[in-house]
Formats: sequence, C-alpha cells, structure tokens
Amino acid sequence: MKSDASALASAAQVEALADQLSACADELHKRIMKDINGRAGGPVSDAEQAVARGLLEDEILLRLRADGLYADAATYTVKTLGQSQQQLVQLTLDAAEKIRKIGKIANAVGLVGGLLMLAGAVATGQAAPIVLAIEKVSKQIKLA
Repeated sequence: MKSDASALASAAQVEALADQLSACADELHKRIMKDINGRAGGPVSDAEQAVARGLLEDEILLRLRADGLYADAATYTVKTLGQSQQQLVQLTLDAAEKIRKIGKIANAVGLVGGLLMLAGAVATGQAAPIVLAIEKVSKQIKLA
C-alpha cells in the first residue's frame, strides 16, 4: 500500500481500518481486565465500577461498528478525505498503544469515544465527519 494513498478510498482500506479498530477494542478489553484483576479482591468504588462497565459497553460497540465496516466496506469508501491511509493506520496504532499504557482507565473514556465517533463517521461515507473524528482521536491521544 502506498503511504500517500488517500485514506478509505477502497474497500480494502476500510477493512484495514476495521482491523485497527478491532485491535483498539482488544487493547481496551485487556486494559479493563488488567484493572479489574489488579485489585486482588480489594474494594472498587462505585465510580470505578461505572467507568469499567461503561468502557466494556464501549468495547462491544466498537467491535460492532468494526464488524459493520467489514460487512459494508465497499459502500463506505471516501475518495477525497485528504488524509493518507498510513496516517489513519498510525492514528489507530497510537490509540491502541495509549489504551494499553494509560495510567488510569477512566482517562481512556474520551479516547474510546473518539474511536467510536471515527467508526460511526466512516459509516457515513462523508469526509467532513471523518475528519472531525480523526481530529478528536488525535486530541484525545495527546490528552490521555
């Protein structure tokens, strides 16, 4: 794949993004389970439980959206995104890495929300919401 190829311009590129979003969901699951198992039976506050439950629900939603991208990849291509596929793949790799290394799982909520926004935006096939979602994910990576 050429690094200067426009992102999401082919079904294969949409499928590649779905792969990356699934990888982010995998990292999110591992991170949540690490937090839960790291307690060694110790007390968990109601707020921490709510965050963990919310993030587990977001993980499922992220997987569902990735599955939808796989199923309908040909209809979600965008010819004029103005981003390279390499940049988009790197963004999701960075997001997965941030989820894996984040100190406090609650700090991942905004980042996961951005990934969900990205998956939903791709399903519109419209460049503007995709660009906004990319910007949100980039910002959340820096903040998390």
